[in-house]
Amino acid sequence: MKFGNSHQIVVAVTGASGAIYARQLIQKLHLIQEQWSKLAIVMTDNAREVWRTELGDESYKEYEHLLVSNRDFSAAFASGSGNYQTMIIIPCSMGTLGRIASGTSSDLITRAADVVLKERRKLICVVRETPYHLVHIRNMETVTLAGGIICPATPSYYSLPKNVEEVAATVVDRVLNLAGFSIRTFRWGK
Repeated sequence: MKFGNSHQIVVAVTGASGAIYARQLIQKLHLIQEQWSKLAIVMTDNAREVWRTELGDESYKEYEHLLVSNRDFSAAFASGSGNYQTMIIIPCSMGTLGRIASGTSSDLITRAADVVLKERRKLICVVRETPYHLVHIRNMETVTLAGGIICPATPSYYSLPKNVEEVAATVVDRVLNLAGFSIRTFRWGK
């Protein structure tokens, strides 16, 4: 499915481990710019810290022009009238998932997720935790029943990835497929 120039997307980055997934997703979205019209990025303070720790840099600052404060409830996607069709939370902490599941809109990320669900649009939560306890599982069930997609950051190895970047790409490419973007990636049986 190709969206054309009217598709608007929000990428939210929380403080769960897995900054590599967020970086790759943003980079790959820039490679397919013709498939979307607007991209907004929201990061928690913890996400910035995890990014610096895991990736050893502050390359998220390259996207300053797209960054929206997690406290900015006046952002267009904080309302259904903003018409953002897709929200990807990558990585999605279990705390964020729990707040979404309980309907607690305490910051822009949880408010935007609430909007996406109430408007019956696409919410993809790339959860990054292991192991899960029963509360995690029930929160995943609640978000799924509300229309969200839970996509654990579980890599695949069919494509025989050669390094960490390629392993992470197996998750990111799956997320892009779930979001409906047309990308070139490994396909089983080809």
